[in-house]
Amino acid sequence: MPAKLSELLGDLTAETADLTSLLSGLDAGAWRTPTPAPGWTVADQVSHLAFFDDAAVLSATDPERFTAGLGTPFMEGELSTEGVAEAHRGQPGAELLAWFERSRGHLLEVFARLDPATRIPWFGPPMSAASSVTARIMETWAHGQDIADGLGLVRVPTSRLRQVAHLAVRALPYSYLVRGLPVPEEPVRVELTLPDGTPLTWGPAGAANRVTGQVLDFCLLTTRRRHRSDTAVRAEGPVADEWLDIAQAFAGPPGEGRRPGQHA
Repeated sequence: MPAKLSELLGDLTAETADLTSLLSGLDAGAWRTPTPAPGWTVADQVSHLAFFDDAAVLSATDPERFTAGLGTPFMEGELSTEGVAEAHRGQPGAELLAWFERSRGHLLEVFARLDPATRIPWFGPPMSAASSVTARIMETWAHGQDIADGLGLVRVPTSRLRQVAHLAVRALPYSYLVRGLPVPEEPVRVELTLPDGTPLTWGPAGAANRVTGQVLDFCLLTTRRRHRSDTAVRAEGPVADEWLDIAQAFAGPPGEGRRPGQHA
C-alpha cells in the first residue's frame, strides 16, 4: 500500500497538529511529568522529536555531511538518545515546543520538494524520502503516545495509523537483523482493521503465517509502547509468533520495551 508523498506529508502535518495541541496548554510542571520511557519526561520526548527532525533535514539536504557525522560520538555510543535528552533538560517547555514547531515546519518544507524515491541516509538502513516521512509520522505518533500515557490521556486513534503499520510491516527484516537473527524466508500475512472498519492487508493471502488484529494494537506493539500481552494482536504460525515478540517499527536498538500492564 505505497502512499504518495503529498499524502504522507498531509498525515505528518495532521499528526503534528494533534501533538502540538496537546502540548500547547501544559504548564511548567506538566512538562516535567514522567512518561513510560524510563527516566524520560514529556520535555524529553519533545526534544527527541525536534533533534531528529533536524537530523532528517540534514540527511535530505546534505547527505554527505550527515553520513560523515555517522562516525561521531553519537554513533559510537558516547552520545546516545539519552544524551540528547540530557543535553536539553534545562530548557523550558515553551522553548522546546518552539524548537519542535520550527524544526517540523522546516522538515515539511524540505521534503515537499523531494522526489519520493530519493534515497536518504539514516541511522539505520538508508530510506527513500517517502519512507523517511513515514518514519517521522511513526516517531511523532509513538512519542506522542508516551506523552499521552504520562499525562493520563487517551487519544482517539485515526486512519493515519495505516502509515505506522505499513512501516512496521516493511521493517520485519530489520527487526531480525538488528538482533543478529536470520531473517525468515516464509512470508507473513498481516490483516488489520482501521478504526472506521476499513481492512488493511499485506503479504500473500495463502501464507501459513498470519497476524491479525486492530491497527491501534498492532502499532502500539510494533512501536514497543505496549507489551504483547496487553494487546489483542494474534499470530498464527511460528514465524508470525516469533516476529510479534521482536517486532519494531523504528531504527536502532530495540530497547527494553514495556512490561506487561505498563501504560504509564
